[in-house]
Amino acid sequence: MNRRWTPSPALKASAALHVASAAAAVAVPGAWPWALGALALNHAVLTTAGLLPRTHLLGPNLTRLPAASADRHEVALTLDDGPDPAVTPQVLDLLDEAGVKASFFCIGWRAREHPALCREIVRRGHRVENHGDAHSWAFSTFGYRRMKDDISAAQATLSDITGQAPRFFRATAGLRNPILDPVLTHLDLRLAAWTRRAYDSRTGNPDTVLARLTRGLGPGDILLLHDGHGARTPDGSPVVLAALPRLLDTLKQHHLQTVTLHQACP
Repeated sequence: MNRRWTPSPALKASAALHVASAAAAVAVPGAWPWALGALALNHAVLTTAGLLPRTHLLGPNLTRLPAASADRHEVALTLDDGPDPAVTPQVLDLLDEAGVKASFFCIGWRAREHPALCREIVRRGHRVENHGDAHSWAFSTFGYRRMKDDISAAQATLSDITGQAPRFFRATAGLRNPILDPVLTHLDLRLAAWTRRAYDSRTGNPDTVLARLTRGLGPGDILLLHDGHGARTPDGSPVVLAALPRLLDTLKQHHLQTVTLHQACP
């Protein structure tokens, strides 16, 4: 059964502002420039919120693990943009060596090209989550139907390939608009962002990548790396393969237990 969508307080305030502005413009004809200005400011705020991946203004957004998970000294390792046949298998081997489980936010079209690799992720005890079908950089401009179709296509693909329906969704680069929350509610998915982001799709320096993930590291953190579309080190190796072993060692030193989002948020 689909959940019932409830607008966030910010969206409720936006709707109320639209009604009040329209009423003011009708009741006081000279007030229409002020009404238009208020609406323009409102839309600017909502647009800016869509550019902030960790904001909760547009609806629920998982940016940290629940308190109970943090109390157990758990963190979540998430990897985006796969599966990549040149990188993902090596990431899986590193995770196996450390006895760590992760959440892989996979792109629908890439999963269809490499279904066996998606199944291997699940076989090794990890979870596959929804990162959209096209992974379009224009995702935050999509209307309701196009956004729903894109996420639904990835959901169907990943569910069919792995036998497990994803429970979490992450937008391309975390960018979105107010339409996403009702779409996810209809599809019974939860938006998941992150606490710490490596920017390893842009930065090929493993030291920098590691520092971004470990500076202030603590229980309840959600960490973001990429097994697809990742940057390369100066010697041409995927930076995730250089940074991940050091990250896993750091987690162990801090006595932090790595879990999937599915484990942390039952």
